[in-house]
Amino acid sequence: MRLVTFRDGKGTRIGTLDEAGKVLDLAAADAAMPRDMLALIAAGPSALAAARAAEDKAPVAEGATILAPIPRPAKNIFCVGKNYHEHAKEFASSGFDATAKEVVPEAPVVFSKPPTSVIGPHDPIPSFLDTSNSTDYEGEIAVVIGTRGRGIREADAYAHVFGYTIVNDVTARTLQHRHRQWILGKGIDGFCPMGPAIVTADAAGTPPRLAISTWVNGELRQRATIDDLIFAVPTLIATISAAITLEPGDIIATGTPAGVGIGFTPPRFLKPGDKVRIEVPGIGVLENPVA
Repeated sequence: MRLVTFRDGKGTRIGTLDEAGKVLDLAAADAAMPRDMLALIAAGPSALAAARAAEDKAPVAEGATILAPIPRPAKNIFCVGKNYHEHAKEFASSGFDATAKEVVPEAPVVFSKPPTSVIGPHDPIPSFLDTSNSTDYEGEIAVVIGTRGRGIREADAYAHVFGYTIVNDVTARTLQHRHRQWILGKGIDGFCPMGPAIVTADAAGTPPRLAISTWVNGELRQRATIDDLIFAVPTLIATISAAITLEPGDIIATGTPAGVGIGFTPPRFLKPGDKVRIEVPGIGVLENPVA
């Protein structure tokens, strides 16, 4: 099942995407359905089962605008840097990595993006807020937590996963380099496009069978599978939860493959008018213009 948050003339609520990509209105089929994604996730397996039952009789939501699946996360989005071997190498050689002594990290590099950075599909990326004119893209598969936990063992990690979505970890590279720690370069308002849907964990598989591709203006820039991660999903969940309690609706962006703008000589930064398209079969397409 692919769950979405959408808006129409009746307000904002949750739905699903059918095979044709049309939005199905779950609340129209079941008035007791939670109205937002965080509430649905927090309500647990019974609410997910009710959503599945409602999907079978839900009507198409005409004129729906798909938003980020979690438009306003409850806390910062956890992100992981340099988690694909080839990207770690291109980042190290780019001159923009001011933090690391080793090319491939010995442990997960975890940072965060604030909730105010989240935008939805087709929303413009506000590159004008990056006064350094060094805006870059990073297509990523993100994990959505379903069950609360702290000190989660790797062997138990998948039991805490609700599903998966797509994130573009948009980055102001000059600010990332200047401030050493990455939150100012990556946490700019609107620098976290997300969506279009959350594919539920059962549909994605355990471990998930997901692949990601990124295009800029129709040119393929990135392609990888989740199997290529240096630190796999269970390791990321165990590492983060060893220090911080993970709660329903928390998001972990797992890292980006090689092919980002700073991997080129000279760097190929985003500019107004560009379009970034990220696709993960089974989840959908996240596409955003650059403003």
